[in-house]
Parts: sequence; C-alpha cells; structure tokens
Amino acid sequence: MAQPPASFAEAIRWLDDHIDYERVAPTRRELPSLDAMTAALELLGNPAQDLDVIHVTGTNGKGSTSAMISSVLVENGLLVGTYTSPNLHVVNERIAIDGQPIGDDAFAEVLSRLALVESQLSERLTRFELLTLAAICHFADEAVEAAVIEVGMGGTWDCTNVVDGRVAVLTTVALDHVQVLGSTEVEIATDKSGIIKPGALVVVGRVSDEVASIVEERTRAVGALDLWRLDDTFSISSNRLAFGGRLVDIDVPGGSFRDLLVPLHGTHQGDNAAVALAAASAFLGRAPSDEVAELGLAAAAVPGRLEVLGHLPLLIVDGAHNAAGSAALAVALDEGFHVPGPQVCVLGMLEGRDPTDLLGPLAAAGIRQVVCVAPDTPRAMATEKIAQAASELGLDAEQAPSIEAGVDRALSLAGSDGMVLATGSLYVVGDARIALLASNQSS
Repeated sequence: MAQPPASFAEAIRWLDDHIDYERVAPTRRELPSLDAMTAALELLGNPAQDLDVIHVTGTNGKGSTSAMISSVLVENGLLVGTYTSPNLHVVNERIAIDGQPIGDDAFAEVLSRLALVESQLSERLTRFELLTLAAICHFADEAVEAAVIEVGMGGTWDCTNVVDGRVAVLTTVALDHVQVLGSTEVEIATDKSGIIKPGALVVVGRVSDEVASIVEERTRAVGALDLWRLDDTFSISSNRLAFGGRLVDIDVPGGSFRDLLVPLHGTHQGDNAAVALAAASAFLGRAPSDEVAELGLAAAAVPGRLEVLGHLPLLIVDGAHNAAGSAALAVALDEGFHVPGPQVCVLGMLEGRDPTDLLGPLAAAGIRQVVCVAPDTPRAMATEKIAQAASELGLDAEQAPSIEAGVDRALSLAGSDGMVLATGSLYVVGDARIALLASNQSS
C-alpha cells in the first residue's frame, strides 16, 4: 500500500483485508512457522522482549482464567495488559489495559505502524498475527507491568508463541480443532505445551494423568522452573453454588483463601479461579493477600461465558463450542438454572464439529426446543444439519433465517416463565447477546 491507514475506519478496513483464519478455516499455513512474526518483531525493535508475560493456553477456560488472572493482578496494583480472542462485539475488546479496551486512535496508530512494517516483509501477515503484534506493541508502548496473553489455538505454532511467558498456564485439554492440533488428547497436549519456555513456572489445571505426563516431560526438557498442578501443588477444597456465581475455598503455595466469591457461573469456573490464583501467585512470587484475592476475583467479568442477561424469561448466553464446553454448560444448567416454562436453545456452530456433541448434553439438561441459526462466517454449519441432529435426539427443531430472527422466535416459544439459551459459536453468542439485551430493555 502506498500510504498507511490514516484513520480508525481505514485501519479496520486494512486489517480486515488480511486473511482471517478464525473465520475462513480452522487451520494454519500449510507449513506452520513463526518466521513472519519474528521478522515483524525485529523490524519493530523486538517489543515482546519488554513484556513480563503470563501465557495462557487450554481447550476450554483460557478466556475466563485470563480475565481472573488480570483482575487479581490489577487489584494487586499492577498495570496489566490482557490479550484475548475472539471478540464478541468490537475488535478493540481483544486488547485491554486494566480492563479498558484500546481506544480507536491508539488502535489506528499501531495498525498504521504495522502497515509500514508489513510492506518490508516478504509475505503478508494474517489478521490474527496483526492483532497479536498490535497487542504486543500497545502493551510495550504503555509499559505494562504484566501482560496476560491468551493463545489463539494450540500453542507451539500459535502466533502468540513469540513471547516468552515467565508463567505458562494450561487450563484444560479436550478434543477440539482436531484437524490441526491432533486427534488425541496427547497430541493436543503436546502442541499446547509448546508455550512452556526455559525458566518458566508452569501452572496446569484439571487434566488427565496422561496429559500431565506430557506437560511434565516438556517442563523437564526445556528447563522450566517448576510445575504446579491442580489437586497437587494447589487445590480447590470447596466449590459451592452461590448467588451470582460460585463460593470457593482455594489453597495455593503460600496462601489459603476461604469463601471467595467468583461471579461466574458453572462448577468449572471454580477450577478456573484456582488456576488463576495459582498463576497470579507464580507471577508475583508469593500468594496475593486475602483482600487482593477477594476483590480481584469479585471484579472479574467474562461476557458471553454463561452470562445471565435477564430474567422472565431467563436469558443466558454461553460460548460452548465443543463437546467439553457443552458438558460443562449442561452441568451448570442442571445445578443452578431451573424455570417452570419451556427451555429453548438458539444454536449455531461452525463446520467441522458434530452438532450431536453439543446437543446431547443440553438435551440431558432439559432443553427440548432448538432454534437453529447460522453465524455470519463462511465456516457456518447449515441450519438443516443442526436441525436434523436435534430431531434425531427427540428435540423440536426449527430453522431461522438470521440470529436476530432466531432470538425472536426463541423468546416467543419460551414465554415469560421459560429460558432462552444462546450458545455454540461465539459469533452466534455475540449477535444473540445484542438481540437479547435489546429485548430485555424493551420488555
């Protein structure tokens, strides 16, 4: 390009002109490499070297865990940058400092800088690579004291792996993105453990012994500092349903915390909170104070993850996009969300997944009606395919021409005493969230 983008609108158009593997295909380049990222960082003056990083990977839970780590560290008085993906509504959400998304002007400036850098590279970067570089540059520009970087997919070849995490976090491992990461948990764990670097302290959530052995092997092989594993080095001894979330008791090296409120729904969020407190302790070199742990967790917010948007009817959105996520969602629904009226699900997903994997647990949790929708992406699964799977499970299935229309239909089916759950792809959750919030405000 002759001139770098000069405004926020131009910068976003330039960004969106790059290949977006999040939307077009769950894959990487044919020959995965971090060379383009490394070359770009060298031209930028290697800003990643200025960051003190907590690097977070995992099949599920990494977004919630990243949010809780950041919130605890902010409460501890640090300036904290957080990089997450995908966004629900606007791309600025992905890059935040102390919980505040990057402003339009700052975003435009850093993308303009990246446009100049890209013009000197031998190949174009992807959209996700550019966003990752933007986060690194912004965090370095603002001299954050901690950078919580969430992996996009996998670990070894994810473009975020140009950072060296002083703390490396693995939340969970389950079958997901098998076309890219491998068809077994061992293969997936091997890929994800690639974020573990020499000298890192490794924090691992609830995983199988087989997965843990893969992580232990990687930890030894690269000369990482230590490995902390849930139910071993740190633990959660009580994980109770509470108004607005969970009430948990957590022990980490050097600290014991009792009756901490986690304002997020689902038993799995208790585990995520334990991993987050362990990771924060590893980063700080000590357990946080009781007050920091309490206020930090209480302030954590993760929109789109088992988020309650309203009542009468009960309105819930959750980005459960794989079998393990749907199972966790079903447990949470069965434990804490009961309504006298119909339970209706608005469901849309991406190709490459089995709709039965998501629908089966939801049917067991009481969902009886499904409104099938298609997310706005070339990877969208046809609504007919979802409807067929729902019917084969004995569910009443309808198809809607849009997510907004699907939400409207679900609201009419649920009535005032029922429940509307929007789930599947986060693209569906984002659009459904807007529609449900609007319906709640107008009612």
